Amino acid sequence: MVMYEQKYKEQCERLEVSMLPEQSFQLFANEFSCHCCYEILVNPTTLNCGHSFCRHCLALWWDASRKTECPECREKWAGFPKVNIVLRDAVKKLFPDDVERRWEETQNNTKISNSVLAFEKFGRKQSRVVNQSGQWRQGGGFFSGVLTSLTCVAVVLLVYLWSRETEQDLLVHKPVTKWTPKEVTLWLEQLGQWATVYKDRFLEEEVNGRLLLTLSEEEFAKPPFNIERELHRKAILIELENVKTLGVKPPQNLWEYKAMHVGKSLSLLYALKSSPRLTMLYLYLFDYSEIFLPLIHTISPKKSEMTQEADIFRKYWSDDISLKQWAEFLVKYSLIPYQLIAEFAWDWLDVHYWTSRFIIVNAMLLSVLEGFAFWKLWSRGGFRTIPQKMWSHFWKISSQGILVAIMWPIIPHFVCDCLFYWALYFNPIINIDLVVKEVRRLETEHL
Repeated sequence: MVMYEQKYKEQCERLEVSMLPEQSFQLFANEFSCHCCYEILVNPTTLNCGHSFCRHCLALWWDASRKTECPECREKWAGFPKVNIVLRDAVKKLFPDDVERRWEETQNNTKISNSVLAFEKFGRKQSRVVNQSGQWRQGGGFFSGVLTSLTCVAVVLLVYLWSRETEQDLLVHKPVTKWTPKEVTLWLEQLGQWATVYKDRFLEEEVNGRLLLTLSEEEFAKPPFNIERELHRKAILIELENVKTLGVKPPQNLWEYKAMHVGKSLSLLYALKSSPRLTMLYLYLFDYSEIFLPLIHTISPKKSEMTQEADIFRKYWSDDISLKQWAEFLVKYSLIPYQLIAEFAWDWLDVHYWTSRFIIVNAMLLSVLEGFAFWKLWSRGGFRTIPQKMWSHFWKISSQGILVAIMWPIIPHFVCDCLFYWALYFNPIINIDLVVKEVRRLETEHL
């Protein structure tokens, strides 16, 4: 400090200005000192947090720790720090001799020179990554063309799905007493491949909805129906009882479930992405027989000696769940919830060929994103903030649910369809971009 004070006196004499008091000078000199070496700043570099360091001091810190954070307050810096030109010029004018002396010392030190070169190389790589992501955000490059093409394909696909949906939704809304003979055969076809053998017999007898409700197992076994297999008669009767109970055809695939439960299907689709564990708990509490039982029997099926019976009665799940099934479900529920969704979708490949594949890919991407999130918590020691994050997440989901419930009566059906198909087919594309960004971020941090 004495040396700096002497230099300051000489500068004041040369510039013919009055000196600051001694106490004020000490405070004045401290403003231009590095927080690492506590000497006058050389090529001062100011971080986002406001702290300034010699550039070579910052390079030495980064080379030793490989952390992109402030050496003093540990706050992460954004982008790549640059030299503070205004501060550098001010220091050069006030302490020219000291800046020149320290500059020569750093140039003659091999360790410092190597650290500065590595630091600048890291900055150039990080700048390239930022520029590439910036170009993507501006709409240029490969991903923009992919998104444009996928948008066109999605429009065609949505038109096709909506045209199919008008036919498939018919029986889940139309009372069984008003079914025509053709609609009865359509209902019979949807029971499975085995049931298509009998549809011509029902059509020849002109069995409509009212007549269907009066048929019994004995009449199915006799002419003109001649359903000789007891297993087939039992399956038809079980489905007929469900029709009698509901008054309409129970939903048997994704589109029919969406047609019968528009709001619930949309909520489940969005909730599974943000909070799969809470969503499955909701299914267990409030949708046990319709969705939860098929889910748990699909991801952990019971062994059956009769393959044909297992296939015919696949949608009539038993309420009896073994301890082994519960154990497998709870392990996957806790660690890999999105794999449960993927396994469930895989079982429906024969019904929803492309849609199931979209769901499986999306589940894989969401699993990767969840892994990145846990890695951030682990590397940054943020596990203590988990209760706070869970509460904020719960509050966010609850407030959004209340808002949607209030506005639901006035939301057009077309808007609900657009949101549903967007979440189903476009979310995987969005999640691909998120995964790529996370990978680039990790590469940047480990360079």
